[in-house]
Amino acid sequence: MGDRLANPQLGPAALFEPAELALRRPWWRWRPAWRFRAPAWVSSFPFHLALLATTLLTTLIVGAQIALNYAAHRSAFDLDLSWSLLRSLGQHPSLLLDGLPFSGTLLGILLAHELGHYLAARAYGLRVSYPYFIPAPTLIGTMGAFIRIREPIPNRRVLFDVAVAGPIAGFIVALPALSFAILHSRAGSVASIPDMIIPGHPLALALLAHWLRPGVSLGRLVLTPSGCAAWVGLFATALNLLPISQLDGGHVLYAVLERRHRFFARVFWLTLLPLGYFCWAGWFFWAAMIALIRIGHPPVRFPALQLGRFRHALAVFALLIFILCFMPTPFSVR
Repeated sequence: MGDRLANPQLGPAALFEPAELALRRPWWRWRPAWRFRAPAWVSSFPFHLALLATTLLTTLIVGAQIALNYAAHRSAFDLDLSWSLLRSLGQHPSLLLDGLPFSGTLLGILLAHELGHYLAARAYGLRVSYPYFIPAPTLIGTMGAFIRIREPIPNRRVLFDVAVAGPIAGFIVALPALSFAILHSRAGSVASIPDMIIPGHPLALALLAHWLRPGVSLGRLVLTPSGCAAWVGLFATALNLLPISQLDGGHVLYAVLERRHRFFARVFWLTLLPLGYFCWAGWFFWAAMIALIRIGHPPVRFPALQLGRFRHALAVFALLIFILCFMPTPFSVR
C-alpha cells in the first residue's frame, strides 16, 4: 500500500543521501557490501500483469466470501475463510463473479493511488516502474501495491508532488465509491458469532452516513461488498499518510518541514505504542516495521528549494484526508 523509493546501486535508505554522508554513516547503520539484485524479468511488463491477475483472483475469492457474509447478515470480514467456499469456487468458478464488486472497487482505488505516484514521477522525467500488486492470503486478499522509482529524487518539490499525488488520487476514487455504497447498503444488524471482526468507523464514513442516510445510525449500517472495499481504501490511505519514515506521509512531512520533521516523526511513532495497547494491537506491528526501516527521513540532494504556498495548501489537504480516514481501532474482535 506504501511506495518503495529505491536506487538499484545504493539501496532504498541511501536513495537521498549524498556520498559524503554515506561515508560517515555510523557503525549502527553499517550494511554489507553485497546487495540483492532482482532478475530482469521482475521489471518486465508480463510480470506486472501476472501479479495483477493473481491479486485479482485473491481479491475475488475474498470478495465472494464478503458477498456471502452480506447475504447471510454476518460481519463482512472473516478470519476463517471457509474451505467449503473454496471447494464451491473450484466446482463453480462463476461464483467468483460475486466477488467483483469488492475486487473491482478495491483494485480501482489501489490503481488510482499508484497511478497518482506514477504520473507525477513521469511528469518530472523520473524512471519509475509500473505498479507491483501484492497478492496475499489476508482479510482483503492483498497487501496493497507499490511502485519503484529508480533514481534519486532531486529536491523537496519533486518529493512532495510525487508523494502527495497517490493518497489524493486514491481518496478521490474511494469517496464516491463509499458514498454510492452507503446509499445502497442495508440498515440492520449482523448475526453475532464467536470472534466476530467488526471494522471501525472513520470520520469520512460517519459524515457521509449522517448526510446520505440521516435516519440510520452508524452502528446499524451494514456496508455492501463495494462499500467494504471503499472502507479498505480509506484505511490504506490513512496508513500511507502516517507522517513517519518513507511512507507517503513521511515524504510529505519531510518536504514541508525538512530538518524539523524528525521531532514530529518520532512523536507520532511513539504515539503508535499507546494506540497499540489501548486500541489495536496491529499498531505494534507497524511501529516495529517502521523502527526497522527508519523513523526519520533521509535528506534530498537539494533541500533548499522551497515549496511555495500552493504546495503548503496541498499539505493541509493531505492532513485533512488523513484525519478523515484514520481510525484508532480499525478492527475489533467480539
